[in-house]
Amino acid sequence: MLPGDLKPELFSGYPPEARQLVLDFLGTLKRLPLAFLSGLLREVIDYDFRFPAERKAVEKELSTLSSLSAEQTKDWFHGFAEIQLSPQLEQFDWVNLPAQFVEQLSAHLWTTHQLDAFRKTALAYAEHLRERLPPDAPVVPRLGIAVIGEGVESSPEPLFRKLRPHGAYFRNVQPENGTAHLLEAVAARVNAHPLSYGHWYIDGGQELPHSPAITCVSYKGLEPARTTLLGKIQRETKKAGMGPEALRTIMAQMQPADLGLVSSGDPVLDRFKAKLLTEGSGTQIFSTSFAQWATREALRRAQPVTLLVRFAPRQRQKPMSELLSPSPQAPELDPVGSLMDADMAAYYNWLNQQRLPGSAQSMFVAWFENHNEAVAISPSLPRGTESSAAATLPQLLSWMA
Repeated sequence: MLPGDLKPELFSGYPPEARQLVLDFLGTLKRLPLAFLSGLLREVIDYDFRFPAERKAVEKELSTLSSLSAEQTKDWFHGFAEIQLSPQLEQFDWVNLPAQFVEQLSAHLWTTHQLDAFRKTALAYAEHLRERLPPDAPVVPRLGIAVIGEGVESSPEPLFRKLRPHGAYFRNVQPENGTAHLLEAVAARVNAHPLSYGHWYIDGGQELPHSPAITCVSYKGLEPARTTLLGKIQRETKKAGMGPEALRTIMAQMQPADLGLVSSGDPVLDRFKAKLLTEGSGTQIFSTSFAQWATREALRRAQPVTLLVRFAPRQRQKPMSELLSPSPQAPELDPVGSLMDADMAAYYNWLNQQRLPGSAQSMFVAWFENHNEAVAISPSLPRGTESSAAATLPQLLSWMA
């Protein structure tokens, strides 16, 4: 089947809002090449479980495509139309399984030496879309916060070396009640700018008391789901012929209910949590990997205006067979190694924040928990400077604003 053969009844298995969205733009979808349409349907089929920023992006993209003339459609998509697909791909149920189709398409492009042509065409399409849809500025300058080094008495190396050139380094920060002050600052931004999924708190350990209006995800809170997933991985890897690619496909097909994530009353957040564990690398066994990946995905998908991530000690490296085996014993932790992980992760978090609209006005602060070191990045602070003046974290935040 090809896109021109699409009919409304073929989408009966889609969630209700996604199905209605498809029906509203069915005529547009029928004009698109399959090599492109499969990727678009992969986004559309999960529309009911997307964050507001993602929904808005999909709606804008479909509206833009529907406004194109026949000549413009040909100009935008001629590269995709020239991609040669196999009969097996065309006969695949790409309507109901677009993600699996995209996986097979990637393998097909690689083996038929069409990957470079596809990438070039995809980049050209993205440029067309950017020209038509300039990004919206956030309602308030973004604020990112990274808290690192829980349980570490002293750092074996200087911290924040990657971040210091971009902001001001403070060496005399007053640490008392620091994390509580930061969470209070996040709550204040929630009250001033109430946005659905617009303010996040991600914890690599046990989450601390916080405003219920803040979207929260924690490594400890997902312990039952992680244990369930590790048990499933153990059972699958023992099957004959099971390889990493097949295991990845199985994990990608898991739903929140498969991991016991059905009680929060928030299906969008439940789906996000499930994907953190089934699609992230190391998120199931390392708290630092979990915190970094969750932050990356929250920024990429929800595009929050406030995000606080707190890193906690991860378990020590062991043979993979041991790491993947659920154990009743508490794991041996590596606080110093976790500090080094989190220090680099904080830099990556800032980079990911800078990729979002409004980066020129965004703010970022990284703090060595319960210690005197912090770095603050803001348009109002001089870059590459140091200060030994006594300051509290609330004062730092006020200077950044």
